[in-house]
Amino acid sequence: MKAIVYRSTGSWYNIKTETGKTMSARIKGVFKIENITSTNPIAVGDEVGIDIESESANTAIITEILPRRNYINRQSPSHKKQHHIVAANIDQSVLFATLRDPKTSQGFIDRFLVTSEAYHVPAMVVFNKADLYKIKEQEKYAMLKEMYAAIGYRTVLMSVKTNEGVDELKSILENKITLMSGHSGVGKSSFINSIFPQLQLKTQDVSGWSGKGMHTTTFAEMFDLPAPTGGRVIDTPGMREFGLVDISRQELSHYYPEMARVLNDCQFNNCLHINEPGCAVKDGVVNGTIHEERYISYYNILESIDEKNY
Repeated sequence: MKAIVYRSTGSWYNIKTETGKTMSARIKGVFKIENITSTNPIAVGDEVGIDIESESANTAIITEILPRRNYINRQSPSHKKQHHIVAANIDQSVLFATLRDPKTSQGFIDRFLVTSEAYHVPAMVVFNKADLYKIKEQEKYAMLKEMYAAIGYRTVLMSVKTNEGVDELKSILENKITLMSGHSGVGKSSFINSIFPQLQLKTQDVSGWSGKGMHTTTFAEMFDLPAPTGGRVIDTPGMREFGLVDISRQELSHYYPEMARVLNDCQFNNCLHINEPGCAVKDGVVNGTIHEERYISYYNILESIDEKNY
């Protein structure tokens, strides 16, 4: 029998079978996927093969993980040399960001977009808490919207509090499996509560002393969107940082769409776009076809990649 993993709580998983039955399941033995070990062998969204363990206790044993269409991963917060699979078999990813209370850095946004590009997952950015934006934040959003639109990324300006942009995002979710991510405190759980009021997910105010959101969601979890919409959303724990894994310094520019378009025009095929002569990427920055803010973000991420891992 086949099932889909809806929630992982460590050693036990909440699954839903092909017949729509919800069960608790655990794994048999140790899984190694694609010769890569991760901190979590099974992720939310995984399709698995199961054997019924106990009909009365409503439990099953996971016997295999079916091939993944894709997945999104990040550096494990507790094991820097390992990765943590955030979710598998997704159609799109949505990053919740805010320009204040708490402020999401462009570096965090671009790391998320780079990871989505690397795993061929279409991505978009939702800028929430628009009701708090003053002129400075409104101007910042206008700049970011134009910058990301130019390279093919959709942005949505939203306020769960005033309902601005909420229907637009709901329509984007229809009939898709969507991963939702972001810092704690950006309003992700509040948005999900607006779709599923019966869930009453915990939300928490931003911590006054640190300006950062407090962690509320502990485990990733998938929810079925209400009929007749169709589709599913995967809520993930709030992240303080989004560490890249399995991306070398040489590869990074391939996951910036505006840079990938001109890589073949660089004089050297191993160009890192820093000090090399005849660099098409640096020419693009000078002539305005590559946004300076994106280049700065690329440089900062490049500097953070530890080549000793490759």
